[in-house]
Amino acid sequence: MESLYIARHHKHQVGPNQCSSALIKHIKAPPDLVWSLVRRFDQPQKYKPFVSRCIVNGELKIGSVREVNVKSGLPATTSTERLELLDDDEHILGIRIVDGDHRLRNYSSIVTVHPETISERPGTLVIESFVVDVPEGNTKEETCYFVRALINCNLKSLADVSERMVNA
Repeated sequence: MESLYIARHHKHQVGPNQCSSALIKHIKAPPDLVWSLVRRFDQPQKYKPFVSRCIVNGELKIGSVREVNVKSGLPATTSTERLELLDDDEHILGIRIVDGDHRLRNYSSIVTVHPETISERPGTLVIESFVVDVPEGNTKEETCYFVRALINCNLKSLADVSERMVNA
């Protein structure tokens, strides 16, 4: 199923000096609960461990921009991100980084949330894909490794938070 979802929802135009990848996480929590966290463009800190603060001006809609403060320890302090896609029926979130004091230029990502059964219980398959420019002085492999590591941390945290909510 993963490859079908990736083919359907995770299409990125990848240029010659860019890298792209898709990551998968199986979460032992119902998809509606997981989506309730993922869809909160205005509150990524609910599950993203590297976000300390987020401000969205105005109502939450396609084109909304958020200012994210990043916790120390990463090579960044701020990121400005635009909501590109929010589909509550299909459970799809798309964002694009438009500015910030980091090296992730032309970064965009898509997150999709899909129902599945895990150990005969409702579970969730989460897929996050991205495309980003390779910064000068880095290789495609180094860039993809760094971004995949960040996304894997976020997905693990999403699973931990979701599964704690189920068991609370």
